[in-house]
Amino acid sequence: MAMTIALIGYGEVGRILAEDLRARGESVVAFDLKLAGDAGAAMREHASKQGIALAASHADAVRGADLVVSAVTASQAVPVAQACAAGLEQGAFFLDFNSASPGAKIGAAKIVNAVGARYVEGAVMTSVPPYRIKVPLLLGGPDAAALEPVLNALGFAARVASEKLGVASATKMCRSVMIKGLEAMVIESFTTARAYGVEDAVLASLKETFPGIDWEKQASYFFQRVIEHGRRRSEEVREVAETVREAGLTPWSAAGTAERQAWVADLADAGLFGTKGTKAFARSADWRTEADRILDHVKKTP
Repeated sequence: MAMTIALIGYGEVGRILAEDLRARGESVVAFDLKLAGDAGAAMREHASKQGIALAASHADAVRGADLVVSAVTASQAVPVAQACAAGLEQGAFFLDFNSASPGAKIGAAKIVNAVGARYVEGAVMTSVPPYRIKVPLLLGGPDAAALEPVLNALGFAARVASEKLGVASATKMCRSVMIKGLEAMVIESFTTARAYGVEDAVLASLKETFPGIDWEKQASYFFQRVIEHGRRRSEEVREVAETVREAGLTPWSAAGTAERQAWVADLADAGLFGTKGTKAFARSADWRTEADRILDHVKKTP
């Protein structure tokens, strides 16, 4: 059955989903707050090449859509649900792809369900680019079981985690305490080790303790991803911290991770790692290059 699909958020994830859905012949319309002006030039060019219709607003994008996929930054999960509500069709599925806390997902669900659409939380369980549309995806909520076969027929790799809202996102958030925290710790540890000239000794020790990890390769990957996506990651980890708070704990680790990710994002915005939007941006083959840039910056900063 042919579907009309609305993508809210046309960043890296939105564009990947758009490409894969269009490759299957699906009708796709998209909206992103950055579409207007110079900042959205790359988005508009991509949409034109892929045959994606661009809407003028959230409500316009979702009007007439059978499936809405919200793929924005973590802090925008609830505001996007509010912005889309006026245009949602009765019975339309609203898949919340965002890395938000269980509380935020439950809040977004109330907004969507109140206008007669069907909210389903989605928890993306690893980085999207290597898997593209087939990235492992956990679904949650009363309508998750109904949406699962629809998504998988479109090429997704989705499975129901729970009929209870919040379970899928809690799984994602608890994983992110570790994964995003490890990214931040590697950047902090390896850059500090570089400053003291002990990086080889640290790497050798880590290899002995965790022989299954190629720390050189992993470090370069972590540096690259945080430099490119630290802003989005920091927002996600703030949602992770909120998840920890909702469980009654103080999020010391998650809060620190969010600060480190945001700090690297600030350096990237300032051009420390090259010009954003170019192929060379954050593409160093060696994490040491990026660590040295950070150390040079720190030395010059009063």
